[in-house]
Amino acid sequence: MENRYATNPTDMKFYTTERLRKEYLVESMFVNGEIRLVHTHQDRVILGGVVPTDYALKIEAPDTTRTSFFLERREMAVMNVGPSGSVIVDGTAYFLESKDCLYIGQGQREVFFQSDDSSNPAHFYLFSTIAHRTCPTRKISPRDVEPTWNGDAREFNNRSVYNYIHADGVQSCELMMGLTVPQPGSNWLTMPPHLHDRRMEVYFYFGLDEDARIFHFLGRPEETRHMVVCNEQAVISPPWSIHSSVGTNSYYLIWAMAGENNCYTDVDKVDIRTLR
Repeated sequence: MENRYATNPTDMKFYTTERLRKEYLVESMFVNGEIRLVHTHQDRVILGGVVPTDYALKIEAPDTTRTSFFLERREMAVMNVGPSGSVIVDGTAYFLESKDCLYIGQGQREVFFQSDDSSNPAHFYLFSTIAHRTCPTRKISPRDVEPTWNGDAREFNNRSVYNYIHADGVQSCELMMGLTVPQPGSNWLTMPPHLHDRRMEVYFYFGLDEDARIFHFLGRPEETRHMVVCNEQAVISPPWSIHSSVGTNSYYLIWAMAGENNCYTDVDKVDIRTLR
């Protein structure tokens, strides 16, 4: 498991492109037959990708956590972004099609990942946070969630948001997760941007063509930077940073957060005229 330390805005404004990508971009997440994890000291989040092929893969506690099993002091959300597969939690199998999500509560001892077809394997994206209480394990599908509509076609930011795990949805200790779907002709997300100093966030992009790119904006509003992002890559966004993006063609976004509260609407809006 890769370990990344927290950063601060004073230092970040001096980063080169290479340093920005090293600190905030997670590139090679999905490798056949492997579980790849990244631990960030931003709220001690662990994110990663799982691609089971010939046999089921079990997630183990890394040395970083010093626990006897992965979810001893953690909770986790898993979303399938590829072909169908199953997540087996303490002997109970949960079948996940593309864009289905599984919340797994703290204290579950064994979690396995399995593809339906080893030659066309599932791609499981996972996001795990510290937890101090147990909430029930729940499967969530897009059809189970009433989307909210944000943005405006005139501003090229019209999008539907499927809030899966949050204060008014599936319950968790502190983890939040959802799916955002930009509508045709609207390739901007979270513009105008916002901040939430109480929570960190990870943006995971998928469904993007091989020759297409995402331009992800980060940093303080008065000192922004950007990174060029490919399909099935993630960006770690500290609580002090904006997080906004535009794609060269259609794509999907999984947003996931951890921090002081789990209120999706608790944000501090940024006036677009102040961006630099």
